[in-house]
Amino acid sequence: MQGLRVIAYFLGILLLSAAISVTTPYAEKRGRVKTPSVSQGKTVFMEYTFKLDDNTVIESTSGKKPFSFVPGERQIVPGLEKALLGMKVGESKHVVVSPEEGYGPVQKEKIREVSKDKIPPELLKVGGKLQGRTADGRSMDVVIKEIKDTTVVLDYNHPLAGKTLYFDVKILDIQ
Repeated sequence: MQGLRVIAYFLGILLLSAAISVTTPYAEKRGRVKTPSVSQGKTVFMEYTFKLDDNTVIESTSGKKPFSFVPGERQIVPGLEKALLGMKVGESKHVVVSPEEGYGPVQKEKIREVSKDKIPPELLKVGGKLQGRTADGRSMDVVIKEIKDTTVVLDYNHPLAGKTLYFDVKILDIQ
């Protein structure tokens, strides 16, 4: 009887080691192992190129350190995050993000006219950027949109508000 137990024990170990030796690619093909996908709470590493309508490249990680973010933590614009959910390592995608899902539409109430004498003369030019502060103390860029006789029109909108955003992305790693 003792001998049968020893044989059964060794057969069990043999079967267990055979089950463990199933290779990951085979198991993935058979649907037994799930490859990670972009989802909330995971750290995602990606390569991307970010452009505007006129093909102007705003930013690119090509040839640089990959960009990383955690979905669900509001680290990237909502439209891009939604488009990336479910992607797997090695996948690439072209993503178009509307202003509403990007930096928002241009808000007319964020365009204000101030007295010209409140702007330093050396910064007084259309397209010039000033540093402003929000009500909660955060710094923000303010752009001079127009210069009139006695006033200056300032735009407090995000510089990319109202613009459609284009991203070419490749998921490099998910942890």
